[in-house]
Amino acid sequence: MKENSLANLVYGEIRSKILANQLTGGSRLAENTWAKQLNVSRVAVREALIRLSGEGLVDFGEKGGYFVHTMNSQDVEEIRELREILEIGALKLLFKHKNKEVIAELEAICDDFSSMAQRGYFNGACEADVKFHETLIDGSGNSRLSTIYKNSNIPLFHYKLSSSTQMNDYPETDHEHRLLVKYLKSNKPDKAYETLQQHLNRGQEAMLELISMENN
Repeated sequence: MKENSLANLVYGEIRSKILANQLTGGSRLAENTWAKQLNVSRVAVREALIRLSGEGLVDFGEKGGYFVHTMNSQDVEEIRELREILEIGALKLLFKHKNKEVIAELEAICDDFSSMAQRGYFNGACEADVKFHETLIDGSGNSRLSTIYKNSNIPLFHYKLSSSTQMNDYPETDHEHRLLVKYLKSNKPDKAYETLQQHLNRGQEAMLELISMENN
């Protein structure tokens, strides 16, 4: 494989692990370790890390080396703002298109989320939670909107919050998701936008509380 293709491979592998919270904030990303693990050159690893640094997922240490970015309050605020812009935009398109298949899929995801959370399968519940919002975005039918969402740091925010809180707030999350589906079905956009905004604000508050606990 060409060097740039190998760099893309490394980029994809490290990025997916960061976004799934398998590599946590502050973790060192040693070039030689990843080169051996993925059987590539250190140059390919370095190119991938530079690209990840440009996306804000990786930081360059003061004394050298690369580290997984640790979220701060500004990150949380900016991600919540971005989610609000993208997800309310997606909702507006869903109301415009009235795609019953997407609404049915969102309802099925709600059932999966409830089942997983009630049985204590928190990883599965976390995945269902993320899938609900991704389906909301994809259901808009706007491919560029989907690309922006998936290429942002939103998945990292989502997985980190869900896995760290052990889904203690699953009744509230379930209720808010189902309200969104209800308002989509009954064609009540204003109610849907208000519910989504409350949902995102609650997530921001929980994330800020989590960061505060980690720093103490």
